[in-house]
Amino acid sequence: MLVPLYEAVYEHLEVGSGTRLLGLGCGSGLALLMAATRGAQVTGVDTDHARVDLARERLLPDPAAAGPGPYAHRGSRPETRLLYGTPDAAADPALPAYNLVTAFQPVGCTAGDSDGLVPALTAAVPMAERGSAVVLAGWGPPERCATTAVFRVAGRLTERLRGHGAWRPARRDDLEEVAARAGLRPDGSGRVSCPFGYADTDSAVRGLLSTGLFDAAVAAGDQATVEKEITEALHPHVRHDGTVWMPNVFRYLVARIP
Repeated sequence: MLVPLYEAVYEHLEVGSGTRLLGLGCGSGLALLMAATRGAQVTGVDTDHARVDLARERLLPDPAAAGPGPYAHRGSRPETRLLYGTPDAAADPALPAYNLVTAFQPVGCTAGDSDGLVPALTAAVPMAERGSAVVLAGWGPPERCATTAVFRVAGRLTERLRGHGAWRPARRDDLEEVAARAGLRPDGSGRVSCPFGYADTDSAVRGLLSTGLFDAAVAAGDQATVEKEITEALHPHVRHDGTVWMPNVFRYLVARIP
């Protein structure tokens, strides 16, 4: 769903063969794969083992090409590294410093969702060259994101939790606040259309649950109730052929390491 966001950022920053990219919270590796196809040297780090395993399938499909350690894997492109753990795992004094750091996991939708990002950025900064770009991503204005109405379900169902994990509408300065807390200097931003499209309602429910934004709602009640509420909220976005289509706008911020 976020491919247009990745494309816009890479085009804006002219990502190519001279790029040494560190992806924080790299997830299943699609953004890294897109950068690698542009010629970039990519390193991804994430604490989710299942998603890193999927990233390895995408970028390092040959298991025999795995590196000797439990964390680093190298394949036909020796510059590709996919690591379990915190950003510290990406430090390697034998390699050149990074010149681009990305954190594409959107912030600004749950209370406290940037609490882990700021320390991650702080840890990554010493591994990158001065003046390097750091990219943060977040949801656009709620009135321009059709999915906002669906995510309100998460907020309603977790009302009694109040606090970490509870959904909230994105704010205009969310990304700037994260950059300031991490000691970064803002250097431009942009907005990108990222519609969410699904083959049917069941696919949409599964896809939305996979974002993690409903985890607190499931914990507060039960999955069947959450799925029922999501399905009802999706009704306005179901088209005549049964597909689900929700226009959204995402925002990115380019900051610089001083």
